[in-house]
Amino acid sequence: MNPGTPHSGEPMDCCHSEAESAASQKTSGGVSYACPMHPEVIREKPGMCPECGMALLPQKHETRSTRPETGRSADDRHEGHKTSSFLKKFWVVSVLTVPIVAYSDLPELFFGWTAPAFPGSEYLQLVLGSFVFFYGGLVFLRGAVSELRARLPGMMTLIGLAISAAYIWSAYAVFAGEEPLFWELATLIGVMLLGHWVEMRAVRSAKGALRELAKLLPDSVEVVRDGTTRTVSLAELLEGDVALVRPGGKIPADGVVGGGESDVDESLVTGESRPVAKRAGSEVIGGSVNGDGALRIRIAKVGERTFLAGVVRLVAEAEASKSRLQLLSDRAAFYLTVLAVGAGAITFVAWLGVGESVGFSVERLVAVLIIACPHALGLAIPLVASISTTMASQHGFFVKRRLALEAARNVTTVLFDKTGTLTEGRFGVVEVLGGNETLALAAAADANSEHPIGRAIVAHAKEKGVAIRPVSSFRNLRGMGVRVTLDAAEVYAGSSTLLEERGASVPRELEEAVRMHEREGKTVVHVIRRGEWVGAVALADIIRNGSREAVGALKAMGLKVAMLTGDAEDVAAWVSKELGVEEYFARVRPEKKAETVKKLRRRGERVAMVGDGVNDAPALAEADLGIAVGAGTNVAIESAGIILVRNDPRDIPKVVKLSRLTYTKMLQNLFWATGYNVAALPLAAGALFAYGIVLQPAVAAVFMSASTVIVAANAALLRHRTL
Repeated sequence: MNPGTPHSGEPMDCCHSEAESAASQKTSGGVSYACPMHPEVIREKPGMCPECGMALLPQKHETRSTRPETGRSADDRHEGHKTSSFLKKFWVVSVLTVPIVAYSDLPELFFGWTAPAFPGSEYLQLVLGSFVFFYGGLVFLRGAVSELRARLPGMMTLIGLAISAAYIWSAYAVFAGEEPLFWELATLIGVMLLGHWVEMRAVRSAKGALRELAKLLPDSVEVVRDGTTRTVSLAELLEGDVALVRPGGKIPADGVVGGGESDVDESLVTGESRPVAKRAGSEVIGGSVNGDGALRIRIAKVGERTFLAGVVRLVAEAEASKSRLQLLSDRAAFYLTVLAVGAGAITFVAWLGVGESVGFSVERLVAVLIIACPHALGLAIPLVASISTTMASQHGFFVKRRLALEAARNVTTVLFDKTGTLTEGRFGVVEVLGGNETLALAAAADANSEHPIGRAIVAHAKEKGVAIRPVSSFRNLRGMGVRVTLDAAEVYAGSSTLLEERGASVPRELEEAVRMHEREGKTVVHVIRRGEWVGAVALADIIRNGSREAVGALKAMGLKVAMLTGDAEDVAAWVSKELGVEEYFARVRPEKKAETVKKLRRRGERVAMVGDGVNDAPALAEADLGIAVGAGTNVAIESAGIILVRNDPRDIPKVVKLSRLTYTKMLQNLFWATGYNVAALPLAAGALFAYGIVLQPAVAAVFMSASTVIVAANAALLRHRTL
């Protein structure tokens, strides 16, 4: 078997609808992938059926005609394959099983009672059993044919062989005067239908959070066109439209707030737990939920260009990939199928060889085939992988390749690129020497400056509520600073070179503070008024919120933390000291970043590289695990296996923890799936027959279904773990 996960990369302007038109998904004369149990589930890529979790099998087909009145193909196979239909079939089969059992030898054997005879009653079991076989068992037979056509025998093959063997023998037995197995056949099919219905519900429940992505968008949108407000469907929404989002409404697409204020809940799309304040000019994400204010939003992106569409594509790409354990389980499931057929044949021949009846031997064959169905093994890994992918998206990061998430549990060193990851990549004021007067003068001098340092000083003054007074005769002093006239006095703001040129000096008691900032690589802007030093403003690349917490959490998990940067040694040393980073690499040129990763790997470290720029791409690709921040460049994202939606380093420990939890859960499921088969197969073959212990086919079906449900439920428990 080759189980995987569902493909979910359809365009976002329609992904909020769960309608899956088979006609729109079938490609003319090409290869698509369909579920052997649910033929209406057709995908362009291999994966796992969202209905039951079975492997999607390759299907070659020609163009099919459709019925104009229905849109369905002329050979429509969709009827009777929805989840609810299995329950309906179960009840019909259960009702028919009552007379089948009544006219078997069981009532006389246990109660000494025989059902009343009537003309043709000897054929009643054959008639009802045939209906049960073809009505209830046809779905399994079709699945078996699909698997055999794809040369991937699996669960449907084993069930198809089992019920076919039981039916063929029973039909022969009616006319040959032998003991038929119709009651075993009926109860077996009934249990298989009920078990499959339970499994499907468990699988759908386990995968339900992923499907919620497709429900985030509203069906209709209020837009303002030609001065009037009208309601249009989501598919009719255009870029440039102005959408009205009322309190509590869903934002229909990515855009910019043009009017109104509100707090928006973006938790389902970014993982941000706190509502985010939005006002005019703020960007909003389609799928997020508006708070208690009304918003007018100018739509910037629709359809496949939206953030949510990107999320779906990333999830789809992740689910098309496989972990090493999943590849192992795929091979194990295939070999288990081959083993089951071989073991069933040996069991049948062996019991005939010791003198048992054909009926008993067929019964043992059926039990072996059923008990060995590798459905649980096929679901063991894909379900966990699917749930972990969904959990990742709910916590603000996306798994682009499953092998990347698997690699995270083995990481020993996390290597951060400083700028844009641990820091924000922009200047910020870290200290003002001389109080608010210094800040007011520096902000006034730089009010007209376009330099990042000047803008940072002005922004800090506004944040602190410091009034910025108007100045005159602004002059830029290239390489040194600026000169302005304020209140009839000359004011200078600039570097230490400007300080020396103007003949001003720093008071002795503050000299050490200034030198300390300079040693740490910070930028110090001195303020001079009337030839006297007034104070200084120290600026540095702002350390990102959460960087200290992230480094601490990684170290608490037993990981080493390192940093690389193109900045000078003193800057790197200061940031490392502030964050508690154990090792740093300074003055690393962009083309040498990958060499730094190689250096760590040569020391025996398994490296996770975190970066956001074009120059980080080679290092991301070289590392054992590449993690790109979502605001970074497309090149960096393409080179990474995991993408952080938010520029929040605190999500890195979550990646590692999710990797460890996922791997543990996969091992648990493999134990439940393989341990069950190993223990139950000899019992089904009749190893304990001498002690009066015989596993009936229907009981074997119960055990097989129970094993699958246990695996699905165990996988679902992963959702309740805290990252």
